[in-house]
Amino acid sequence: MSAADSVAQNEPPFPTAGEPRRSTTPLRYGIGMFGTSIPINLIKGSMLYLYVDLLGMNAVVFATVYAFYGVLDAIDNPLFGFLSDRTRTPWGRRKPYLMVGAGVLLIGSIALFAVPDAVAADATSLVIWFTVFAILSEMADSIINVNYGALLPELFPQEKVRASANAIRQGFQLVAMILALGLTPILAQNVLGCQVGDAACADPTIGYERLAIIFAVLGVGVIIYMATGVRENPQVENEVRPAFFRSIGQILGNRHFWTIGVVNACFGAAMALVLNGLQLYVRYSLGGGGTEASILQVVVVVGAIGMLTIWARLVRRWGAERTWKRALPIAVVAFVPLYFVTNLAGAVLAGLCVAIGYSGVLATNDLIMARVLDDDARRHGVHREGIFLAAFGVLGRLNGLVVAAALASLTLFFGYESGDNPGDNPDQAFRFYLSVYPVILLTIGTLVSRLVHVPGWDPQAENDDGARPSALAGVDKLSD
Repeated sequence: MSAADSVAQNEPPFPTAGEPRRSTTPLRYGIGMFGTSIPINLIKGSMLYLYVDLLGMNAVVFATVYAFYGVLDAIDNPLFGFLSDRTRTPWGRRKPYLMVGAGVLLIGSIALFAVPDAVAADATSLVIWFTVFAILSEMADSIINVNYGALLPELFPQEKVRASANAIRQGFQLVAMILALGLTPILAQNVLGCQVGDAACADPTIGYERLAIIFAVLGVGVIIYMATGVRENPQVENEVRPAFFRSIGQILGNRHFWTIGVVNACFGAAMALVLNGLQLYVRYSLGGGGTEASILQVVVVVGAIGMLTIWARLVRRWGAERTWKRALPIAVVAFVPLYFVTNLAGAVLAGLCVAIGYSGVLATNDLIMARVLDDDARRHGVHREGIFLAAFGVLGRLNGLVVAAALASLTLFFGYESGDNPGDNPDQAFRFYLSVYPVILLTIGTLVSRLVHVPGWDPQAENDDGARPSALAGVDKLSD
């Protein structure tokens, strides 16, 4: 039995009118992040490369569709969150949405990468195909993650168990990223398909299509496994259903929504640039191919996994808030070397720097938001984690607009249009895309984070002798 499972079994289950029911274990919950991350990270990491560089879609056209994608992503998040908070079924309020979202994700993610030859040959048809299935995948992502994220504070009201559950799910996310980001270039270009430029390569997209099928089936299977093991709190059914406009008004009036939301949005946009631009950075700025891209991505993700234990100990010592505020400026500095490196060895060292800052924010971010959700439930007497997280997601998911603007700027400033017409200076284009733009975004996020003080946090609990704040007593499960 894992440490996480033993912790969960020592926790009292949610009280019921009849027989007590067994609580959901952190392990069963946490593995769900693996399922959601596998297909979604493939989309984020390879969609730009597939459509613009391999299929020849104009970068500005891609950016326009992606901007629309980002706006829709921001709009539908509160809607799905609100519907989820108000849903009452014999299977719970979150579980039905997880199951439906998994089915939609299966269809959307496979179709997005399985572009028929006739569609690929016609520019208009390609844009329509991309728009339809990118939006379908986006909706599935919203449905799944709004409900999955809402389950964290609901299933684990005691913060020591919550911290363990969050650590487990973030660990699974990073493992998924190794597969969906780190290994994708070499799997798609060298194992399941072929590499663009090779004389014998008739279709460099086929590897991505095959990989999308594998990852979609695997990811959806894991989501269903997680969802069927979730035991939601039956007491929620007796709560008054939250009103949409009243909830939105109260959320908008909460200063933590704006401060933490802006920080998350800046961090999310910076990482979105890295995810979808790294393969192009390796190709044009470093002169490498699929193998080099895989090496660099694996280094970043594995480095982040290794650093999680250290950040967990720092959370235990300093608390989530102080650790979060120190991780952000480290992330800013970490992106600077990526602009100057000229070979894979230098990029690997720079990638390790990125991993340090990325891991620190990852280890603390959800603990910060969970505190805000707890405070909201205490003050207003109703659990509305779904709509609150969705509201956070409105700001965070507007990163699609940032990505679109950054991509369009490459055409404006550097002449990059597509793989067929990369312009005179694609090297500089993707150095800006992967280094300068993230530095700007993370600097803004770091400055705004100085305005944050987590609700319910007791500054007296923080001390210099290494004693851990009781609210985060279980975070050391990561480091054991």
